[in-house]
Amino acid sequence: MARKLSIKARRRLSLLILLVGLPGYIVVAITLVGLFDRPSILVELAIYVGLGILWALPFRRIFLGVGKADPNEDRDDV
Repeated sequence: MARKLSIKARRRLSLLILLVGLPGYIVVAITLVGLFDRPSILVELAIYVGLGILWALPFRRIFLGVGKADPNEDRDDV
């Protein structure tokens, strides 16, 4: 059974994915599209949108709730 990541670990992992993984994925996507003759603008747009959705699917659990407050953190705002 997989261990559940804390919100702090998910925040750090999501930051790493966005700073390292996303630029790398962009380079790979542009290289793959560059291997073919230039398609029409709508086909090229569809390829980039499809690749963008394909990139985000494996990481949706990590990014879920990252922007919310940590429920385990003690808050003395009151």
